[in-house]
Amino acid sequence: MIVTIDTNILISALFSQNGASHQILRLVIDEKIKLALSTQVLLEYDDVTRRVEILEKAKLIKEQTEDTVDLLALLAHKHEIYFRLRPNLRDEGDNLFVECAFASNSQYLITSNIRDFNSGELKGFKFEVVTPKQFYQIWRKDNE
Repeated sequence: MIVTIDTNILISALFSQNGASHQILRLVIDEKIKLALSTQVLLEYDDVTRRVEILEKAKLIKEQTEDTVDLLALLAHKHEIYFRLRPNLRDEGDNLFVECAFASNSQYLITSNIRDFNSGELKGFKFEVVTPKQFYQIWRKDNE
């Protein structure tokens, strides 16, 4: 199963070892699901996890978040984006996740911001936009 993960899932997983976001990160690390990654998504992960306010709130040091992003880059299935998709989402930054999910044939795009993705013209794509809780319930039903 291939998934694309919004940055907010990674941040939530770093903040707490409880919850679906952390479980999804564990599934990626344990190679039970395949993480789709593009250069743009990797740069977004790297940028956000280096922010001082994120490091302070998560009580992490920069090296810990760098190691996590490096591990994701190592484990991920890399995809090049050859064209831009612009489904008129509220947040222009969300388009890079749509592009990655589309290019990788992801089954799911996992985000805590469902409303942001449902607000645009995101129709006709083969992936489903789900919350971390929804995805983890689906995964458990199919794999446990």
